[in-house]
Amino acid sequence: MSALTSSRPSPARRPSYAAVLRVPHARRTFLAALAARLSYGTVSLSVLLSVTRATGSYAVSGLVMALFGGTVVVLLPVRATLVDRYGPRRALPPLAAAYSALLCLLAALTRHPGAPPAALATAAALTGCVAPPLGPTMRAVWGRLADDPALLRRAYSLDGVAEELLFVSGPALVGLLLRFGPPPAGLLLSAVLMLAGTCAFVRSPAVRGAVPPKREKGEKREKGPSTGRFPAVPVVAAAGLGLALSAADLLVMAFAEQRSYGDGLVPWVLAALSAGSAVGGLLNGAVEWRRPAGERLVWLSAGLGAALVVAGLAPGMWTLAGAMAVAGVFVAPTLTTAYLLADETAAEGERTRAGAWVNAAVNAGSSGGSVAAGVVVGAVPLGVCFVLSGGVAVVSAVGVRVVSRLRAGGGWSRPCGGSRTSDTAPRP
Repeated sequence: MSALTSSRPSPARRPSYAAVLRVPHARRTFLAALAARLSYGTVSLSVLLSVTRATGSYAVSGLVMALFGGTVVVLLPVRATLVDRYGPRRALPPLAAAYSALLCLLAALTRHPGAPPAALATAAALTGCVAPPLGPTMRAVWGRLADDPALLRRAYSLDGVAEELLFVSGPALVGLLLRFGPPPAGLLLSAVLMLAGTCAFVRSPAVRGAVPPKREKGEKREKGPSTGRFPAVPVVAAAGLGLALSAADLLVMAFAEQRSYGDGLVPWVLAALSAGSAVGGLLNGAVEWRRPAGERLVWLSAGLGAALVVAGLAPGMWTLAGAMAVAGVFVAPTLTTAYLLADETAAEGERTRAGAWVNAAVNAGSSGGSVAAGVVVGAVPLGVCFVLSGGVAVVSAVGVRVVSRLRAGGGWSRPCGGSRTSDTAPRP
């Protein structure tokens, strides 16, 4: 067994989260990846503030953000395929360098008022096109670092909770930076984090050992669609999660406005949702699950839906915060289980892309949910809106069950954490 996977824990002892970080090279690799991924926590607010300040137009800011977010999401599987095909050490540094250079260009364009909207939109769209798929790549590396099922589940849970914290701390870091410099400074910070973090990440021995599948001399690379299996079950669950949660964010603000609470309590309610997600993620990694991952996804999605429906019955803001905290308990476990299922059902050499599909699904769902909620809120009673939001999650649970049975020929996909060489999961 290689040095990267020699830390298989004893069956008599459940591995802890500390054991995850004691795996050879895990701490160094994970911290480098988090530094680079923090760029995604700081960049959105930095782009929004910089473009708004430079143009004085919220419409232009919205367009720029839509182009940036759209290209990030739509092309994520393509960029992940590059990582699978050429390996992280060859694919990630050029992407990170291009991404950072374009952020610096955007910072230069927004340095002074009067920036041309077309130039800003073009720069933002190109930046999104080359955003490195660091989350999917790190999860694929976890699969090589921790080959014990229980240890891998804890690694994914730890990764998910850390990612949640990055998107909470990123805007706070930008807010602190604004006390000392203009909004474009946040873009420069995002560029530095991405380039430095990615360089440190690819220099890790764990990443140096991640190489694309070897081909025989003279063998041509296949063209056309990949032979890998599309991760339909986890993608359905992730899309439902994104749709339900993005709608819930808007519903919380509408709840506060209708009851004249003002905006001051809204961040606390959303923080309760994030806190519940962190707790749920840690608990999910600590439990020895006996049910298959596909079946767990059904119950997790249904649980999220039920919690959101109950949240609509809250009589006040603090009660709503408690209900949203309960809903949050289902969030990180749903996403973590979706990532695990995508990884273990992916063909060898296509795990990064499989995880990227899940990532793209949750982000696409978030965008669609925000649009749909914006149309529905105000047109129907708020309690009905909460029911619709929870109903989306329940429908995704039904979709997971149906797709799982269709893909498995009437049975569930194999249990999460099973052997990667098992023949029970169809391979192309």
